[in-house]
Amino acid sequence: QVQLVESGGGAVQIGETLRLSCVASGLTFTRSALGWFRQAPGKEREIVAAIAWSGGGIYYADSVKGRFTISRDNYKNTVYLQMDNLKPEDTAVYYCAATAPTPPFWLEVDTTSYNYWGQGTQVTVPS
Repeated sequence: QVQLVESGGGAVQIGETLRLSCVASGLTFTRSALGWFRQAPGKEREIVAAIAWSGGGIYYADSVKGRFTISRDNYKNTVYLQMDNLKPEDTAVYYCAATAPTPPFWLEVDTTSYNYWGQGTQVTVPS
């Protein structure tokens, strides 16, 4: 049974930092592309960042470039999202997601391309 468990969310002030973690089990983590998505109230789920299983391919949404960093530790079956300089518009539930096995530099940015999802963690940045 595949499980993805996010942690690290919370409420912070504008300009502060959070680091999200997502631990995976029950899948071939070292061959899965991974992504972080977010969904704000009344909006569709959107891609934030994605990383290939080799770590050699990385994607960021324009809205987070230069502020967020995605990384993965294949020994710990964990993917991270470092979020710096947080803004009110970053307020959302953040989800990690994983694909079935992919080529080493493969990325996915569409929700429909991901096979497994975590339960989400809330990030709140009051204005």
